[in-house]
Amino acid sequence: MAEDTPIIQGAVCPTPLPHRNQVVLGHGSGGRLSQRLIEQIFLPAFRNTALLAGDDSAVIQIPHDGCNRLAFSTDSHVVWPLFFPGGDIGRLAVCGTVNDLSMVGASPLYLTAGFILEEGLLISDLERIVHSMQVAAEEAGILIIAGDTKVVQRGKADGVYINTAGVGVIDEAINISGRFASPGDVVILSGSIGDHGIAVLQARGDLGFEAQIESDVAPLNHLTRQMLEVCPQIHVLRDPTRGGLATTLNEIARQSQVGILIDESAVLVKPAVASACEMLGFDPFYVANEGKLIAILPESTADEVIELMRRTPLGKEAVAIGRIVPLHPGKVLLKTSLGSTRILDSLSGEMLPRIC
Repeated sequence: MAEDTPIIQGAVCPTPLPHRNQVVLGHGSGGRLSQRLIEQIFLPAFRNTALLAGDDSAVIQIPHDGCNRLAFSTDSHVVWPLFFPGGDIGRLAVCGTVNDLSMVGASPLYLTAGFILEEGLLISDLERIVHSMQVAAEEAGILIIAGDTKVVQRGKADGVYINTAGVGVIDEAINISGRFASPGDVVILSGSIGDHGIAVLQARGDLGFEAQIESDVAPLNHLTRQMLEVCPQIHVLRDPTRGGLATTLNEIARQSQVGILIDESAVLVKPAVASACEMLGFDPFYVANEGKLIAILPESTADEVIELMRRTPLGKEAVAIGRIVPLHPGKVLLKTSLGSTRILDSLSGEMLPRIC
């Protein structure tokens, strides 16, 4: 008799248990199957002292050397498909929260991860996603110290959704916010735009042609730390994710009540991304990124920061793309390649759903 065949009152149950290579509802029961999932998949990947304690909350020690403030952030990830060129939902989940913490000048320390699994998800896919999270966490130098797993019926989710929360510490000298952009500041962009959004569309088969486009998803905390060592006076950091570069710049302009003037010719768009956007009728200024940042800082430090960034893997394409101006507070103006100037507004509605 097969090991997976249940026996009820001495008789063989006519309905066999679901195959072991898929998630079943019992994996979310809190019982033996849940424990197996934790012990066989999650613990080996995220193993650390706080997680191995097995308590309802992780107990951690926050370092104090010059750090008297904490940053805390949470994010949910529903990208579809789960795997795309350059990344997957697991890498995206870790990098997204690491980057949110980094954009206020924090050094990320710990993450939690909550998984909503759909019945029927392949265990091999879950293992691949968890491994990707492990690699991204090691790359960022953080620990995943707590988590939760729930399972929903078939058709109630697209394989897996992931919620992450993260905590980091901020040096006393650092004070970064979208409220602090000042006239005369320089706007720096770390690299090309639109890579992530177009890579996901390519994975969905929406492009209609093959292109060498990979998501830029990456943890930015090491880059921001190096930038802050050179220029602790950075006023604003922001990663232009959903809504792209244009929407993020508009958020900053409204927060600081300043004008932002951007030089279109300075913004790098890879040829394959530009071609895809032209074919689909998209403006790359509104396409999501997951491994790029905007920095707004005093003009006196801009050249030094750009030089530093260009010596790093994630900032090698860094360039000044504009400046903060006292005119048109709350607006972003784009100096086009034709020499005219127009308003660059926020994204209205949802151009690319399920992109992160």
